[in-house]
Amino acid sequence: MSQPLRIAIVGSGPAGLSAASRAAKLGLSHILLEKTDHLSDTIYKYQKGKHVMATPSQLVLRSDVDFAAGKRESVLDTWDLQTAANNVNVRKNAEIKAITGKKGDFKLELTNGDIVTAENVILAIGTQGNPNMLRCPGFDLPHIQYQLDDPGEYIDEHISVVGGGDAGIENALGLAADPEQRNIVTIVNRGPEFSTAKDANVKALFAARDAGRIIVRANTTPTMVEPGFITFDTADGEVRVKCDRIIARMGSAPPRKFVESCGVEFTSDDRVSYPKLTPTFETTNPGIFVIGALAGYPLIKHCMNQGHDVVEFINGNTDLKPADEPILEAKFKGLPGKRSVDEWLEFLRSNIVILNDLSPLQMREFMLDSEARAYRKGETIFVRNDPGSSLFGIASGSVLVQVDPVDPSKTVPIETGLIVGEVGLISGRRRGATVVAAEDSICVEVSRSAALKLQSSVPAAKRAIERISTERQLLQMFGSGLKSEDLKEVLDSYEILTVSAGKPIISEGEEGDDIYVIRQGSMVVEKAVGGKPVFLNYLPAGSYVGEMALIGGGLRTATVRAAIKSEVIKLQGAAFRTLLAAKPQLLDKLQKDMASRQDINAFIEAKKDSFSGVVDMYSNVANFLVENGIGEATDVLLIDENLCVGCDNCEKACADSHDGLSRLDREAGRTYAHLHVPTSCRHCEHPHCMADCPPNAIHRGPDGEVFIDDTCIGCGNCQRNCPYKVIRMDSVPPKKPSLLSWLLFGKGPGPGEPSKAWSYANKDPAEEKAKKAIKCDMCSGLEGGPACVRACPTGAAIRVAPEQFLSVARLEREDR
Repeated sequence: MSQPLRIAIVGSGPAGLSAASRAAKLGLSHILLEKTDHLSDTIYKYQKGKHVMATPSQLVLRSDVDFAAGKRESVLDTWDLQTAANNVNVRKNAEIKAITGKKGDFKLELTNGDIVTAENVILAIGTQGNPNMLRCPGFDLPHIQYQLDDPGEYIDEHISVVGGGDAGIENALGLAADPEQRNIVTIVNRGPEFSTAKDANVKALFAARDAGRIIVRANTTPTMVEPGFITFDTADGEVRVKCDRIIARMGSAPPRKFVESCGVEFTSDDRVSYPKLTPTFETTNPGIFVIGALAGYPLIKHCMNQGHDVVEFINGNTDLKPADEPILEAKFKGLPGKRSVDEWLEFLRSNIVILNDLSPLQMREFMLDSEARAYRKGETIFVRNDPGSSLFGIASGSVLVQVDPVDPSKTVPIETGLIVGEVGLISGRRRGATVVAAEDSICVEVSRSAALKLQSSVPAAKRAIERISTERQLLQMFGSGLKSEDLKEVLDSYEILTVSAGKPIISEGEEGDDIYVIRQGSMVVEKAVGGKPVFLNYLPAGSYVGEMALIGGGLRTATVRAAIKSEVIKLQGAAFRTLLAAKPQLLDKLQKDMASRQDINAFIEAKKDSFSGVVDMYSNVANFLVENGIGEATDVLLIDENLCVGCDNCEKACADSHDGLSRLDREAGRTYAHLHVPTSCRHCEHPHCMADCPPNAIHRGPDGEVFIDDTCIGCGNCQRNCPYKVIRMDSVPPKKPSLLSWLLFGKGPGPGEPSKAWSYANKDPAEEKAKKAIKCDMCSGLEGGPACVRACPTGAAIRVAPEQFLSVARLEREDR
C-alpha cells in the first residue's frame, strides 16, 4: 500500500483552494477532493454576473491564490488558472462517503468505492448543501427554489425572495435589475433590519426600493404557500399576494450528521452550531481540521486566510499568527495587564455570559466589530437620555445603574458576566439610566449591528440576552422585593412567543393559568356581551395579563388578542404559583390589579342591558383607533369633531413653534363617529422611521418622543418607511416678520406656515436650504407641552397615551 498523503482536503471552495495551494507551494503531498466537476461549487452557484465582495477591507489577504472584488466569472477564472499554475493535485467528481481512522492514518472512502489515505484531513466543505427550508404549509410546492443561477431567465413573474441576508438581497437585486424583464420582486425579512447583510448590499437594496424596483417587507414571515399565491404574516396581520416563484435564501446549517460521523463534536445541540475547534482549527478528533464556512467564518477573505494558515500549522509553523492579529492587538492595547490576543479573547469569552458559546474563531470575528475598554472606579460608561443602542458586557469588575435621576446614590449593581444597555438594543430608546463603574472594570461594547448578528448566528447568545432582559423586565414590573434568585424557576420555563395581529393569547371561556407579559407590541382585551365582543382595555408593552385565572381559578373571563404583531413572554402558571406562595407581597400586588379588572367585568355585566348601544359605540371607536395605528403608538393626537370649529389654530401653533413648518395636517386622516385621527406622529413603540436612517438622526427622547436631530441628510427613508404618512420632506422657510408687524402693518404671511409662494418670493437667493425630514416631536423642550393642544380654543385637541384612553373603565367613571 502506498504511503498516506500528508494532507487530504475535502471541498474546493475558497478555504479548500487556499489550503491546497499552500500545501503545493510547501511541497507537501496532498489531494484536493471536490464532489462536482468544477472548482469552488458555492461560488460557481452564485447567480450569473454577481459582484463578489472582498470584505472585511481592513483584513490583509494571506493566500497563494489571488482574490479581489469582482464579477463571479472573473473570480472563478482566476482561481482555475492559479490552481493549475500552483500544481495543486485536484480530483473532481470525488464525493466523500465516510472518514475513518486516526491521526496519521485516516481513510477517506469515496462514493465510487475508492479509498484515499492521509495523515491529516482538512474539512472545507461549507454549509450551502444544507439550506434552511421554508416551514409553512405548501413548503414542498415545485415553484419554491433555494438557488438562483441566472436572474435573466425570469420574465413577467411575481417573485418573492425570502431571506434578508446577502444572498437574498443579491438575488432580489439581480431579478429586478432589468426593467425589460418586468418582474415584480418582493424581498421578505423576518426582522426589522437587515442585520446580517453587508452594508453595501443593504444600501443597494434600499436604493432599488426607492426607485420602485423592489418591494421590501420587513417584520414579515411566510405562513402559507399556494400555487400562484403566498400569504405573509405582517405587523398588521395576514396579507395574501400573487406569487409565481419563491426563492428561499434563509441561510444554511452545517452538515452535522456527516461531520459527527467523522468523530467531530459540536459546540452545542443547536442546529446552526459549529464544530469545536482549537485556535489552530483542529477538531475534537485530532488530525481532522475544519476551516471556512463550516468553522463559522463565511466571508471569502477569512476562509482563504484560514486555508493558508491551517496548512502552516500542520507543517509545524505553530508560531504563525492569524492575519487579523495586528487589528486585535491594537484593540486590546489599552487594557490593563499583559495578555496575548488569544488570552484576551478567552478572558472575554469565558467571563461574559452571552459570549460563552462562541468558538475561538467566532470570538476573533466578533471582536473585529466590538470594542473592549477599561473603566476606572466611578467612571461613567453611559449617561441617562443619551442616544445609544449598543450593549455592554462586563468582563471584570462591576457597574452601578443609577435608577433615580434625582438621587444618584440610589443604584442597582450589575456583576461580572452580565450585560447592561440591552434596553437600547431591544427598544431603540435613549439610555434609561446612567451607568458608572463600581470598581475598576473591563467591558466590551457591542454595537447594535454586531449584537443582532451575534443573536442570529449564535442561538445560545440570543437565549442569554433574552433571559437577562426578561429577568430585568419582570423584576421592574412586579417589584415586591423580588430578587434575581427568586425568578430562577420561572425563568427556567418561560417562552417568548410571536403573536400575529388579531390572534389571541387568551380566549374567553378556555382553561389556562399561564401569565403573559407583553414584550413588544400591544394587546386589546375583549369580553363577549350579547354575542358581540366588547372592547374592555388596551395593554401596551410592559403590561401583563392572565393573573385572574391563576389566582382566582376558573376559566378565562376575557379574550386578549394582539392589536399589532407582538411578542409576549409566557410564564408557566405552575412556576408562577410557586413564586406567589413564597412572596406574599407579589400576591398582594397581583390581587390589587385583579380587583380593578374584576370591577370592569362587573360593570359591563351590570350595564350591558341599560346602555348596550353606548358600549357598542365605544367598542367600535376603540377598534377603529387600533386599526389606525394606535396599537403601536405611545402618544397620539386626537380631535373631537363635536368640539372642533376648524380654526386651524393647532396647525398654526405647530408651525410657529417649529421654524414655520407645521408637523400636523388637521383635515387629513380618518374619522369615526366624532373622533378624528389627524396626520400627526404616533411616536410608535418601535418606530418604523428609525429602521433605515443612514446618519442615525432619529432618536427617542426622555419622555418617549421620537424626534429628528440636525444631522438629517434629507434622504427620505423615514418618510417612505412610515406607514402612517406623518413625515414630510421640506426646507425651512424664510424668517417671517414678527406677529406684531403683521397685526399692525400687515407685514408677512401671518400666523402659521407661510405659503410656498411667499417663501419663494422672500427666500435669500444666495442661500440654498436643503430639504429635511419634518415630523412631530411633541414640542420637546418647549414649556407647557404640545403647542397644538395649548392653542385649541375649545379643547377639541388632546394628546393621550393609548392605555389611558382605550379602556371601558372611562365609561364607568363617566357613569358615576
